[in-house]
Amino acid sequence: MATPFRLLPALGATLALSFGPGLAAQAPDPALAQARRILERTILVDGHNDLPWEIRTNTDHPRDVEAYDLRDSVPGQTDLARLKAGRVGAQFWSIYVPGEDRDSGYARIQLEEFDIARRMVARYPDRLALALTAEDIVRARRQGRIASLLGMEGGHAIENSLGALRAYYELGARYLTLTHNVTLAWADAAQDTLKHRGLTPFGREVVREMNRLGMLVDLSHVSPGVMSNALDVAEAPVIFSHSSARALTNHLRNVPDSILARLPQNGGVVMVTFVQSFVSEERRLAELADDSAQAAIARESADSVEGRRRWRAWREGHPLPRATLSQVADHIEHVRKVAGADHVGIGSDFDGMGPGPLGLEDVSTFPALFAELIRRGWSEADLRKLAGENVIRALRQAEQVAARLRKERPASTATIEQLDGR
Repeated sequence: MATPFRLLPALGATLALSFGPGLAAQAPDPALAQARRILERTILVDGHNDLPWEIRTNTDHPRDVEAYDLRDSVPGQTDLARLKAGRVGAQFWSIYVPGEDRDSGYARIQLEEFDIARRMVARYPDRLALALTAEDIVRARRQGRIASLLGMEGGHAIENSLGALRAYYELGARYLTLTHNVTLAWADAAQDTLKHRGLTPFGREVVREMNRLGMLVDLSHVSPGVMSNALDVAEAPVIFSHSSARALTNHLRNVPDSILARLPQNGGVVMVTFVQSFVSEERRLAELADDSAQAAIARESADSVEGRRRWRAWREGHPLPRATLSQVADHIEHVRKVAGADHVGIGSDFDGMGPGPLGLEDVSTFPALFAELIRRGWSEADLRKLAGENVIRALRQAEQVAARLRKERPASTATIEQLDGR
């Protein structure tokens, strides 16, 4: 039965009293409305999303791009409806292969990941467009499509070969994260043993060849020594595709202030990530305690059943604290403070980080982060830089440097044996 019009005001008052302001007539959020308007006028570029790996490892239909239907509800944090709600204009899809299995070779899995990503983009031609240049990003926006760029995560995938690096560039890779979590023969990883004090001579040649190609040098996951060495060598802007500020959260994956201070000279961009232990010191310390407790229980338990029982009891008594959207905003503000507004961006790590911070649960939530920064007094000009102008400018500059370098020198044929003596 329809409610008589004259009763609606009374009904609204009753709902407000019964359920609070959230259900009845919740006032519109002017900051959120403004954030959405800004993101309609600029291109929001996210530096890192692991959806191709999520599709690969899906338990019901592994590697099946059609079964993992982005037009429908999906188990992960990314689908077409939520990308639209999040006002995402361009996305770097991560082309990832684990680096821990050093003996099996990486090429097959790496090529399969390219195949998954490119088939995924091709399956939704009305919504996604493969982008290989900065101009492609702008063109996709004019067409009402999300520019889809490919970023390789982990230099182990080139298997010490500059020829392989060039082949991956031809497949569409527009950044390479120099390491993942494993130290290479030519570069130290942030979360592994430091063997080289940064980049070896061959590692420096990798950076030079990436500059010649126009492939962005991504310094997420690498040690501070590699960050510093890469900045010494790089002729084009570098990026951090998904890292936050070490000064606020003392995680090895975050960027020290000494490196942030060098970015203006290079033109690089730190794309602040949402990973909970990277943006919350309390969460980081709790995860360390978690790891220690789990290891101790495993050592002390007579069998696996007893170990699992004890671990469940520990976990129930020690819930992990949740990072928040506000803490992510703190990291963005710190990068702006130290490096400047021209050197900060966003690299969520959705579909690769587990649950997101409170308020940043999936790709639909980007406008809420911009609304928080609006409340903190950010100008529209700085918000546009953060959203995507900075990283598009970095990619465009990398392309310009590559055009010059390709005229000045041929493709490098150097080997790790020649340069590093091994």
